[in-house]
Amino acid sequence: MSDTDEMTINLLLVGRTQSGKSAAGNSLLGSSDFDSHLSPSSVTTCCSLGCSCRISGFTRRNGYELALRVHVMDTPGYPHSSLSKEEVRQAVRAALAQHFGEEGLHLALLVLRADLPLCEEENHHTIQLVQELLGPTWKNFTAILFTHADKVEEAGLNGDQYFHIASDALLNLLSSVQQRYIFVDNQANTLQQERKTILRKIMEFIRKNSYQVLLVK
Repeated sequence: MSDTDEMTINLLLVGRTQSGKSAAGNSLLGSSDFDSHLSPSSVTTCCSLGCSCRISGFTRRNGYELALRVHVMDTPGYPHSSLSKEEVRQAVRAALAQHFGEEGLHLALLVLRADLPLCEEENHHTIQLVQELLGPTWKNFTAILFTHADKVEEAGLNGDQYFHIASDALLNLLSSVQQRYIFVDNQANTLQQERKTILRKIMEFIRKNSYQVLLVK
């Protein structure tokens, strides 16, 4: 809490290269802070922090209306076209300590493409990286953010149908994080419309976690 009528939430984006992390970060911020475009190589090569404008009257806590500010840290993906896993890990850990070291992290958003299958090997490497970054309590501070949800709709699938045909690796991952997930439409003209809905879901995850933060060093 930054003052009596405003709350700031600190979010971390992690995931594979070209999963849509930077685009999702821009959606959460309602801006274009992060570079996001089609590329044959990894676009994000270093960690960067984006901060939203004040969103008035967003939520209530203890009977009081609160405005919201969102801080989002974008990170290099892994596997990366020019950085090793250790380089990615060190960069993210240093940025976490620099930007969220005092206030703590509310939620890490593990970004996955909804239009691509998650295999067991990829799931193992993904969880391993998140564990190394966040430590043994990572499950309490992680949610899945599915990008390219518009492709799911184009395939004629709703949420239940999507998960009914999902791989065991994905279902096990969702179970690990207590079914915390969000779908994001990557069509530019719908991002702003969905922003508050996405942020309210994130706030619900944080609320159910009793507004705890993960302290990072």
